[in-house]
Amino acid sequence: MTTTEVERLPLDWTRGDAASALAAADTAREWDRLNQLRGDLVILSARAVSAGLDVFGSGREQLYIARHQGQVVAMLVIEPQGHLQWRTFQPSQLPLGAWVASPELDLRTIGDSLLRRIPGLCLALSVTQIDPQVARRPGDTTRHRCDDYIDTAWLDVEGTFDAYWAARGKNLRQNLRKQRNKLGADGVRTEMRVWHAGADMAAALARYGALESAGWKAGSGTAIHTDNAQGRFYRRLLEESAQIGEARVYEYLFDDRTVAMNLCLFHAGVLIVLKTTYDESIRALSPASLLREEELQALFASHEVQRIEYFGRVMDWHTKLTESRRTLYHLTCYRWQWVARLAQRRRQARANGTSTPEAAAATGE
Repeated sequence: MTTTEVERLPLDWTRGDAASALAAADTAREWDRLNQLRGDLVILSARAVSAGLDVFGSGREQLYIARHQGQVVAMLVIEPQGHLQWRTFQPSQLPLGAWVASPELDLRTIGDSLLRRIPGLCLALSVTQIDPQVARRPGDTTRHRCDDYIDTAWLDVEGTFDAYWAARGKNLRQNLRKQRNKLGADGVRTEMRVWHAGADMAAALARYGALESAGWKAGSGTAIHTDNAQGRFYRRLLEESAQIGEARVYEYLFDDRTVAMNLCLFHAGVLIVLKTTYDESIRALSPASLLREEELQALFASHEVQRIEYFGRVMDWHTKLTESRRTLYHLTCYRWQWVARLAQRRRQARANGTSTPEAAAATGE
């Protein structure tokens, strides 16, 4: 069957409460089957989305399931956004919007069909934070608009670590070598520990939270604690992932003092770095960079990981490790052309510092 034929397939939609639906084993298996067919990203697994719903969901999220001839071909978790508009479920802890679909099915086709199945009047549906490796970015039309979200970095783990490291910047290599020499001269023993077991996740996350809570994130309220929502989410995700060998926590120590940590998920040759933190009280050294160097050395040697995904906004330290980047994007599907035109007027008015209340009301913004 060709892509054009698939795009024209009639889709039969059903819906239900997202949290309870994804908790059902049969529904979770269907979700993971579609995820495996298109991207196979562990951060879009049923257990990751389900954990996000249980911890960060408002209870208004709906799971829409599209079938063709009885076969499930698409699943989206969506939530209302303002008036007359819906979007994919998107807590900040999930780097991509919560949807999976058959690889032959165009995302615009899914959005156009779903727009007409949402109860009431839905004028716009936004699929947020899309990875172009999962869904190629389409061109804009009179009813579809794509917007840049962020540039994100990745690293292909190829060849030897020595060859890779030799290609890094001279300043980075010299700086880390000097730091290791200083630590050695001061008699400080360094060690990287890697935690995999479910029984180790709670304690590892507690150490991560203590480290992060001592830094700037504590003041902004975004630090992980064992008893806050973020802590509950990451503990559940890491413990459940560890049960099937897909959790990795990298910890770096100066003597017996934890100075840097990375929380990661691993699946199908891809390591996703979820969170990273370090001891901000250490001024003359960069424990996070020292950890990354040893972590990369171990990953190159193991041949287990083929790609490392960072998924956050590209930072300066990413550019020191890799030149590879791509742009995540949002896709908005409008029900009618005139709605898209009004939304464009609204964006232009904002850019010009003016307002158009009728456009905002009509588009649900």
